[in-house]
Amino acid sequence: MITTKLLMIDDEESFVSALSKRLALRDIEVVPAHSGQEGLNKLDEDPSIEVVLLDVKMPGMDGIETLRLIKGAHPIAEVIMLTGHATFETAIDGMKLGAFDYLMKPCEIDELTTKLDAARKRHQEHLDKILEATGKQLRGQRAR
Repeated sequence: MITTKLLMIDDEESFVSALSKRLALRDIEVVPAHSGQEGLNKLDEDPSIEVVLLDVKMPGMDGIETLRLIKGAHPIAEVIMLTGHATFETAIDGMKLGAFDYLMKPCEIDELTTKLDAARKRHQEHLDKILEATGKQLRGQRAR
């Protein structure tokens, strides 16, 4: 079975703990982080993370700023924004910055896992294209 490796960035530690347990039952490995900076550090340390579930409203660095930094350093990481305080403008800002999707808290676990699976597949498609382009480049260099 294919599993998803998920970085969950949310300042609500009890929420992260509870959702991590529910996602683990669905073969989703969760790496927890409780601030934008901690999440960025974990993403730098672990290139196998495919999808980020990112809270919009956090103290210090908010989700929009965290998303901007994630996409700058890890452009193929797929990010799903999650919030209990959504505004239409925040959703648009997130999508303009490259978020894969946007969910409201609380969300149904089946809806979340469906979106996580779609985000993982898109991440894999980007990775496959990069590997294919790199292979073509190497074969071209070898032929010269």
